Amino acid sequence: QLQLEESGGGLVQAGDSLTLFCSVSVGTVSDYAMGWFRQAPGKEREFLAAISRTDESTIYALSVEGRFTISRDNAKNTVSLQMNRLNPGDAATYYCAADLRMLGTTALDISSTYDFWGPGTQVVVSS
Repeated sequence: QLQLEESGGGLVQAGDSLTLFCSVSVGTVSDYAMGWFRQAPGKEREFLAAISRTDESTIYALSVEGRFTISRDNAKNTVSLQMNRLNPGDAATYYCAADLRMLGTTALDISSTYDFWGPGTQVVVSS
């Protein structure tokens, strides 16, 4: 049974950088397509970034492309989300997700694609 766990959230000031990490309990992070999403109170879950299982292709939401970077660290068996130039609009609970079936990057921006989700880690951005 796969379980995911996010870490690295916390309180930062606007303009700061923060890196979130996602670990898997079964296998390696290379076994799964991995995605990052966030959800702020009163808002729908928002896609941020994803990385393919079949290769290292990545996709990003336009709102974060150029500021956020998703990557795998196979040595540490984690997937990270490096976030730069954070602003108060980035405050949310951040979730990682994993999928075993999808090929390429097709539909990885859709939350219903993923079979497994972590419990989330909170990011608070002060101005």
